[in-house]
Amino acid sequence: MYFYLPVALTSINIFIPVGIGLAVGLLLGLFGVGGGFLITPLLIMFGIPSTVAAATGLNQIVGASTSGTYAHWRVGNVDFKMGFHLLSGGFIGGLFGVHAIKILRAMGNADFAIKMTYVLMLGIVGTYMFIESIQSMRKKKVEKVEEVKPERKSGISGFLKSLPLQTYYEKSGVTHSALVPIILGVFVGILAAIMGVGGGFLMVPVMIYMLRIPMHVMVGTSLFQILFICIEVTFLQAYINHTVDFILSVLLLLGSTIGAQIGVVFNRRLKTEQLKILLASIVLAVTVKIILELTLTPSLLLSQAGGHG
Repeated sequence: MYFYLPVALTSINIFIPVGIGLAVGLLLGLFGVGGGFLITPLLIMFGIPSTVAAATGLNQIVGASTSGTYAHWRVGNVDFKMGFHLLSGGFIGGLFGVHAIKILRAMGNADFAIKMTYVLMLGIVGTYMFIESIQSMRKKKVEKVEEVKPERKSGISGFLKSLPLQTYYEKSGVTHSALVPIILGVFVGILAAIMGVGGGFLMVPVMIYMLRIPMHVMVGTSLFQILFICIEVTFLQAYINHTVDFILSVLLLLGSTIGAQIGVVFNRRLKTEQLKILLASIVLAVTVKIILELTLTPSLLLSQAGGHG
């Protein structure tokens, strides 16, 4: 069964977006990432223009994030103070990012810019997470037979402690400058507009490794900020750039809402290190796929370089 997508200007088998939505919803419930880093390249693979894929992916994430946030809120996994600080920066970044896309589309470079941003960001984040997870697993094995030595404060940790507006986040059990989540939120808002992601793939490693927020609280808090950032950016994309295909979004939502609930169940059963290394592997796999697409199909890349305004 095929549906015509009026904004994407193409027809698609109904099972493709529903299946993609199911997979993305599963990731959302498991890791606290909106799944945009996966959904956008998958939609592009099936012939959806990059700008439409990015904007529509965000709209889909709104529904899945609502389901996931509610599920984590019920079990007390949302740090609302941290979430509101992230949102205050995210709204500013989202507005800036939407206007950046408008300029790139006018220049004819939007598609290429989106793909290259994916390669750079996912490559860096995925590699760091994978290496850190392996090192963490090895460290735990050593600590079983050796006495645990006092942990030294890293340069980054010392810098964070020196910043003003130090705030205690009760739910997460950590103290950080309020400037850190606000600045992180600005960056995530920009990525949400340009890449069609909720920013979870960036938030997860920063919140775990830099801010030292417990894994399960991090997931719920990440989903909370993803929900409202995506609402803002989806509205702006539809109003300013007209790149949101609501029919495609509804099909994606059919699968993702169910997938998010399944993901929350598995999140509570898997160990933290297993979750980290699984997410890192998925991020790196998507990065390789985009690189292959850019290098092995130059004619297709050139044909898309003019944008889809």
